[in-house]
Amino acid sequence: MTDNNELPEMPFRLSRRQIISGMAALGMVTGSARHALAQGPKRVIIPEGDFAPLPIAIPNFVAGTPADAEVGVGVTQVITNNLKRSGLFAPIDQAAYIEKVINIDAAPQFQNWKTINAQALVTGRMTRQGDGRLKAEFRLWDVNTAQQLAGQQYFTSPEYWRRIAHIISDQIYERLTGEKGYFDSRIVFVDETGPKERRVKRLAMMDQDGANVRYLTRGADLVLTPRFSPSTQEITYMEFGQGDPRVYLFNIETGQREIVGNFPGMSFSPRFSPDGQRVIMSLQQGGNSNLFVMDLRSKSTTRLTDTPAIDTSPSYSPDGSRICFESDRGGKPQIYVMAATGGGAQRISFGEGSYSTPVWSPRGDYIAFTKQGGGQFSIGIMKTDGSGERLLTSGYHNEGPTFAPNGRVLMFFREPGGGGGPSLYTVDISGRNEQKVPTPGFASDPAWSPLLS
Repeated sequence: MTDNNELPEMPFRLSRRQIISGMAALGMVTGSARHALAQGPKRVIIPEGDFAPLPIAIPNFVAGTPADAEVGVGVTQVITNNLKRSGLFAPIDQAAYIEKVINIDAAPQFQNWKTINAQALVTGRMTRQGDGRLKAEFRLWDVNTAQQLAGQQYFTSPEYWRRIAHIISDQIYERLTGEKGYFDSRIVFVDETGPKERRVKRLAMMDQDGANVRYLTRGADLVLTPRFSPSTQEITYMEFGQGDPRVYLFNIETGQREIVGNFPGMSFSPRFSPDGQRVIMSLQQGGNSNLFVMDLRSKSTTRLTDTPAIDTSPSYSPDGSRICFESDRGGKPQIYVMAATGGGAQRISFGEGSYSTPVWSPRGDYIAFTKQGGGQFSIGIMKTDGSGERLLTSGYHNEGPTFAPNGRVLMFFREPGGGGGPSLYTVDISGRNEQKVPTPGFASDPAWSPLLS
């Protein structure tokens, strides 16, 4: 399949359909292969305790020209790094390979891959087309059953090769785990530079693996708490200018921004509703703050809480019916849940210490939080009724959890203390596989985008 539509020039992001101007499944051979696809391999189980990652072989994608070979190596490295960083896969060192993959249309010699203990094998090819586009193809093989599990081909402009690698990574992850992947996604965060007492904070965006960093603001004003819209190409964030903090909308495609609204006092912690049509936030009035929601079309504002306490950090459930938020109405910050339209709120956190920055998982099964107590800041999760609390990582200052789009990984930021600055980290929801995320400098306040469409 091909499509000769020209890709438009856009400053920040293109849709998956625009990146992939043609795609088709790569079928391979027999009815038994189709049966294997229907039956599925023994899937990687998302772990709760000790776990042995799945050994997988990912040879360099083959290519017809040296330039395409260079891109093929790059695609292979991105896929390898994505799967390895997930903690669920153990890519085998290419030095151990017995077979050199030359033709991905021929079935591999599976015994050669069994010998090095590979349970899955990825083969691929990069080919330059007559119109200058790249054709990317891959196949995923179950080594033990000698069957093809997945295969796709894509056509794209050469500059989008990294995006193709993330999309292929998601296909492999989903086929082998049964869960949606999260590699074709973005992170918006606050980039921090300069000495601690005069830190310049700029809004920045990057791929989930730290590549393709772009700066969205110049750093003239302080920016905080950026959040993605789940349905449009927009970010909401708070900015301290010359006066009170203001909540802004920033359009990723056009670079344009607008104020959500002019409110008396200070506004904090803006976050979109799941349909992207509303922004919920905390507005300070005197010594307390309450939750308000604004309809972005009508600009009408509805008050959701009315207490003498500090209510802040609201986050919607995936279906938009409920919100979780932080409140000190019980004496110290705890997590509460209530209907998205307001009304009575139920406290769900009851452990020692205080709880803050709650965020609802995209899967709807957990609420992540920051917990402070015993001189430590911890990142944890609990079920939406408050049961099953589990701390995933603790340190001098950890804060600001955000879920990957599949709900299986959290990103947060950590301050080391002293003269250093914050860095971004990921950890999975079992508390395993903590990883530092590469950023150009100090970084805080991460927010994970949905899977790109």
